[in-house]
Amino acid sequence: MSATLLAVLLSLLSAVAYAAAAVSQERLAARTGDSGMRRLLSTGSWWGAVSLNSGGALLHVAALKFGSLTLVQPLGALTLVAAVPLGARMAHRRVARVEWRGTLLTLIGLSALMVTATGPAPEERLSFQEALLVAAASSCLIAMLCRGRRPGLRFATASGIASGLGSALTQTVTVAVTDDGASPLDLKVITVAVLVAGFAAGSLLLAQTAFRYGLGAPLAVVTLSNPIAAAAIGVTLLGERFAGGPLGLLLALLGALLAGRGVFLLARAAHPEPRSTTVLSYVPSQAGPLRQPPPLALEQPPLDGAPSQLPDEAAARLPGTPPERRVG
Repeated sequence: MSATLLAVLLSLLSAVAYAAAAVSQERLAARTGDSGMRRLLSTGSWWGAVSLNSGGALLHVAALKFGSLTLVQPLGALTLVAAVPLGARMAHRRVARVEWRGTLLTLIGLSALMVTATGPAPEERLSFQEALLVAAASSCLIAMLCRGRRPGLRFATASGIASGLGSALTQTVTVAVTDDGASPLDLKVITVAVLVAGFAAGSLLLAQTAFRYGLGAPLAVVTLSNPIAAAAIGVTLLGERFAGGPLGLLLALLGALLAGRGVFLLARAAHPEPRSTTVLSYVPSQAGPLRQPPPLALEQPPLDGAPSQLPDEAAARLPGTPPERRVG
């Protein structure tokens, strides 16, 4: 089995694990809401989601050993593709037609990305100084994203960036230990490993916060921001390139657009907003139809030029008109 095929297989298994974790986190967020970290840590569902995320992370690390960042990270979009049927099954409903259409577009776009991103196993890795610089810059960006409006999308973007950076740092540690012969007890290796653990935990907590606002849109943003962050690091710092030259780059952009369209179709269909069926209408009064006021009965006719008086019942219907005293 080639290294590329093995990386794809491991990425698929990782996506399924991440999808199950996302569905579990979303259902947990719907039950607990903003209940605090202490209650969250005492919930068995939380640790189940942590276990699924850990399994997905281990499979992801193995995939990065055999494939480049530009190949492995786009396959993370399959997390949303798997989460849609899993979420539908947990909600006891059928998958909608728009969800299947989004799945097809996502798979076509990912196929285009895979064709242009295929290449040998990674040889370059971030230096220790580059790892610290990227970690510091990403931490500042994540802190900025944690403030402002649209918290669901902001926290999801921050989670995706943290996850993408964690993948790049994970690949750095893996290549350094397995290929470059670095000792696992080396201070630089331990430092980068601690950064990996920190960004992984941060990504998990940020995603849990984002899932308070639903599953589809936050998961779509996580799915897109993750490979964008990792690919930016791979292309700018690791020298990774798309195969095929300018034509390959154009195909990759087209695939990214198709995958993005499919992802957002899935995001919109994952939790459709309930449509209001309330119709505003005139409801007649329980008193029935308006009755004609009774004829005015006076003992003496009114004087010429004097305003005529209405009975109390009729006068009460005129806004701002106090009831007149009865005559007689």
